[in-house]
Amino acid sequence: MTEQDEKEMLRVILCKPGETAEVVEIEDELESMQDLVGGLIEPYDPFYSETDPRYENVILVCNEEGKLMQLPLNRAIVDEDGRVMDVIRGPFFLCYAPVESERFLSIPPDLEEEFLRKYELPEKFYRSENGIEVTRIDRRAHEKESVR
Repeated sequence: MTEQDEKEMLRVILCKPGETAEVVEIEDELESMQDLVGGLIEPYDPFYSETDPRYENVILVCNEEGKLMQLPLNRAIVDEDGRVMDVIRGPFFLCYAPVESERFLSIPPDLEEEFLRKYELPEKFYRSENGIEVTRIDRRAHEKESVR
C-alpha cells in the first residue's frame, strides 16, 4: 500500500462561485482544505434546526480572508425566515464537526443530501430597498428552454 492509499479521505460538499455544488473527496489534511478554499481556512457554524440538532455540527469552511480579498460572491447564509445574514465570498466546503471530534468528518449521508439540495445552485445578489436579495441560477432549466 502506498502512502497515498493510507491517507484518510473526507467527503465534503464543495461550493464554488457561479457553479453547481458537488460532493468531492479530499485528503483529511490542512493543506488539502486550504487548496480547496484558496487560502487560510475559517470554520463557520451558521446552521441551526429545531428538529435536527445535528445541523449545529455542519460546518462551512471558507477562506479566512475571502471578504478582505474581495473574492467573488458565492452563496448566502439565511436565517430561518429567509433573511440574508451573510454572504460567503470565494469557494467553500461543508463538512461535519461534532463537538466531541478533534477533526472534520464527512457529513452523514442524509444531511449531505439535504445540504447539497440547499446549496446546489449558484446565486446572484442584488441590493434593494429591502436589503440584499438573492436569486438562484438554474442553468439546467435555461438549457432545456434553449433546446426547444
